[in-house]
Amino acid sequence: MVDLAQYLPILIFLGIALLLSGTFVFLPMLVGRLTGAHQPDPAKLSEYECGFPAFEEPRSQFDVRFYLVAILFIIFDLEAAFLFPWAVSLDQIGWAGWATMMIFIGELVLGLVYAWKKGALDWE
Repeated sequence: MVDLAQYLPILIFLGIALLLSGTFVFLPMLVGRLTGAHQPDPAKLSEYECGFPAFEEPRSQFDVRFYLVAILFIIFDLEAAFLFPWAVSLDQIGWAGWATMMIFIGELVLGLVYAWKKGALDWE
C-alpha cells in the first residue's frame, strides 16, 4: 500500500509554485488598473506587425527564404553549441576528436557555400 503522506511535500511545492506564478502574472495587471496606468485607446489596441499595419491576408504564404534563413540560423547556432564542449574536452579526446570536429566544420562550410551559391542568403 502506498503512503500518500510522502507526496505532501510535492503537493505543497506545486501549490507554492502556482501561487507565485499567479501572483507574478495577475498582480501587475491589478496594480495597473488600480493606479490608472490601464488606459486602452485605439492606437494601443490596433493590430500591428513589424511596426506597420498589415496589408495582406494573414493566411498568405511566406517566402521560402524566411524558412531557409531560419534553418541556417539553427544549424550554425547548433554548431556553436557543439564547439564549446569540444573545446573544453579537446585535451582528453586528442587528435581523433580534433579531426572529427574539422570534418564536421568542413561539412557545415560546404553547406554554407552551397546555400550561398544557390542564393539562399540573397535578399531582395
